[in-house]
Amino acid sequence: MKYAFYTLGCKVNQYETQAMQQLLLQRGDTLGDFDGICDCYVINTCTVTAMSDKKSRNAIRRVRRRNPEAVIGVCGCYAQTAPEELRGMDVDVLIGTDGRVEFLDRLAQAARDRQHWEHVEDAGLPRRFEQLPAGGLAERTRALLKVEDGCNNFCTYCIIPYARGRVRSLPLESAVQEARKLAAEGYREIVVNGIEISSWGWEWHDGSCLRQLLTALCAAVPEVRIRLGSLEPRTIDEEFCRALSGFQNLCPQFHLSLQSGSDPVLKRMNRKYDTARYYESVRLLNEYFPGCAVTTDLIVGFPGESEASFEESLAFIRKCALTKVHIFPYSRREGTPADKMPDQVPKAVKEARAARAAAVAAELEDAFHSALIGTVQEVLFEQPEDGLYAGHAPNYAKVYVRSDEALRNRTCRVRITEPCREGVLGELV
Repeated sequence: MKYAFYTLGCKVNQYETQAMQQLLLQRGDTLGDFDGICDCYVINTCTVTAMSDKKSRNAIRRVRRRNPEAVIGVCGCYAQTAPEELRGMDVDVLIGTDGRVEFLDRLAQAARDRQHWEHVEDAGLPRRFEQLPAGGLAERTRALLKVEDGCNNFCTYCIIPYARGRVRSLPLESAVQEARKLAAEGYREIVVNGIEISSWGWEWHDGSCLRQLLTALCAAVPEVRIRLGSLEPRTIDEEFCRALSGFQNLCPQFHLSLQSGSDPVLKRMNRKYDTARYYESVRLLNEYFPGCAVTTDLIVGFPGESEASFEESLAFIRKCALTKVHIFPYSRREGTPADKMPDQVPKAVKEARAARAAAVAAELEDAFHSALIGTVQEVLFEQPEDGLYAGHAPNYAKVYVRSDEALRNRTCRVRITEPCREGVLGELV
């Protein structure tokens, strides 16, 4: 059978799609283009925003119009939280955020007998970590390694704990084994990801923490870069920084979720820190990892966010000198406490604030790129782009060079000369 995938959302979804693709290839199936003609189409959904839900529904309709006889399988967070919205859309196989191997089995069965199958189990029930093959398909330089699933934080705006369930972790020994396997396969960088990796090991109640996992991974594959997914500010303390700053292969790029630079808003969001704690995390990172990149997410237009609160957020991201800020207008999610909060911000105001925040974010990113001019960076190159070869520095700055050589999956020293596109231009040294 020929399968095609459409993946929305975070790196965890990307990881799970890549894992399913690997399993299908091992079974002798083939992969095709989602916009082409295939036997089966898989939509791996996201539900972080209403727009994500809409994109999933549109993808289902598009496929069904193009190929009425195809098998359509839907999985992921939107399928988990709103299966009733998908049942009337002529979906053949429907599953939530667990049981990916059975999902593939049911897709193959549906192709044979056209029997509908659905299994969406309550995400609040106890779950075990579902270990799937790490890595990706051919021609990739960077591999995803999922080490954690679920979240126990229950931020008032977030639907993900209801979609993914509670924290569960990949055992340290298994993570190290996977990392060594990826290194042997030729990957030069491993991205450690999960829904909330700062909570890795929490459910074992034995003192296990993310610092221990990262120390083990960095030591196990010193020839491979280790890059981190999103972190909570509570993760960053003196002990964390001191232990990991000694590893040359830990990428000095840290994505610290902020969401708001106003303490009253953070409290209404049920975030587990205030701006003082966040700033201390940024200070420690800059002290122990000089020249590092600190990136973040910012939600604008949260219920009750005044103009003054919004201005506080803009001032705070400037104070932190963040290198990249992803801007999200607040999206109401049914079933979350924030959906019922008073003082909902009008859509037009949210959009205007998002545009203003994006302008500040662009200034910060430009300053980050300008500061790199004249420095020499170790760049892992990935692919050609419009006449230039593109790759990433350890701090995740995108770097372009002119080269007649094939540089894919090579690490080269590059002197940065000027800003270029969404990154910087340099020359091989």
